[in-house]
Amino acid sequence: MDRTHVEHLPCTRRHWLALTAVAPLALSACSQDQGSRAPDVPFTQLDGKVVPMADLQGKVTLVNFWATSCSTCIKEMPELVATHQKFQARGFETLAVAMSYDPPAYVMQFAESRQLPFRVAIDHSGDLAKGFGDVQLTPTTFLLDKQGRIVKRYVGAPDFAAMHQLIDKLLKA
Repeated sequence: MDRTHVEHLPCTRRHWLALTAVAPLALSACSQDQGSRAPDVPFTQLDGKVVPMADLQGKVTLVNFWATSCSTCIKEMPELVATHQKFQARGFETLAVAMSYDPPAYVMQFAESRQLPFRVAIDHSGDLAKGFGDVQLTPTTFLLDKQGRIVKRYVGAPDFAAMHQLIDKLLKA
């Protein structure tokens, strides 16, 4: 894998690749969760409100695990905002989940300074990341259908044009 491709991998994956040569094995597991139900683990929004994942059923939902220390996460955030704004009127929901190691003050400052228009949660206990298959790499994004099933899992920045096509298809279903 050349340097150009490594730059686009999730932050923690880049560090991992520097130490190992087994990237194809790790990348092959990225789609194993497709078709399974999203876990019904409650999440805590920045305003302190605790919301069960089941409250998002009936909407196509994007769940993005990210961290303020992840440069790829920060770079993709404007695309997540644009995606949310493009589809929200059609029943689309976005949930950005800050990892448990992310300092809450950093997450609050980031969300406020960028006026994120969607739900932002902090996974204080790590239970949400565990429920979604022990997410450890950021960014990791899940696309859920209206029934709360995982349709697609993206590790690293997704191809947003292809994701938009899939979201459009799921919203029409």
